[in-house]
Amino acid sequence: MNRMKLGVVLETLGTPLRKALSEAARLAVPGVQIDAAGDIAPDQLTETGRRDFRNLLRSSNLELAALNVPLRRGLDVAENLQQRLDHVRKVMTLAPDLGTRRVVVAFPKVPDDAAAPRALLMRESLLNLGEYGDRVGVRLALEAGLDSGEKVRDYLKGFDSGSLAITYDPANFLLNGFDPLAAITTLGPQLCHVQARDGRTTTVSGVAREVPVGAGDLDWILIVAMLESVEYQGFAVVDRESGETRAADVAAGTRFLRRFMGAG
Repeated sequence: MNRMKLGVVLETLGTPLRKALSEAARLAVPGVQIDAAGDIAPDQLTETGRRDFRNLLRSSNLELAALNVPLRRGLDVAENLQQRLDHVRKVMTLAPDLGTRRVVVAFPKVPDDAAAPRALLMRESLLNLGEYGDRVGVRLALEAGLDSGEKVRDYLKGFDSGSLAITYDPANFLLNGFDPLAAITTLGPQLCHVQARDGRTTTVSGVAREVPVGAGDLDWILIVAMLESVEYQGFAVVDRESGETRAADVAAGTRFLRRFMGAG
């Protein structure tokens, strides 16, 4: 029996929060991923606001799959790094109050030179956030794909933290020239969140681009089966980062994945 749950990235629906939650509920998915920004930013939500948000989710029969942290610069960039780390920690504190223990943040490209300044900054950032996640019981779901699964796995072996985990987005691996299926096998034990996007490589140029889920080169039946084989039990949230019909593409993507993910 498939233990994954289907969800959507709320921002792709392109409407204000309450309406977007209603639209997600009409898609009959059990969960949503939401950006910790705007009205959902940790500095904006009072205790009353957090309670109201939980009630809003409950009234829509939705679960918060993960909070995403949009960052203008990565965890390996010195400029304003301390402010970014402070912000991510605030989101990690906020997450359990809203009903999730997964916080998604972009995973920078793994440095080849471990002694380079960027590498040292990245390691310091992940040590800091990993220790904080261990303390508050929240997993930092690093959105990988700029490197092969093997390189990501080997890099994370250097951290003694149970809270540093991986967000698996097969399109990220595909668009960057890596094997999305091999990444599942390699990173299986560290996967704690899935973003479902698709991609297609053009035959003329060989350049890959994002397309709606189910319209690309990815074999989703095999992806779902492989996620099952590594005992992944979290959410797969349908996302669409480009295009002019993102909401319709996400709706179609949920219908496509539901065919072989079951009612969840």
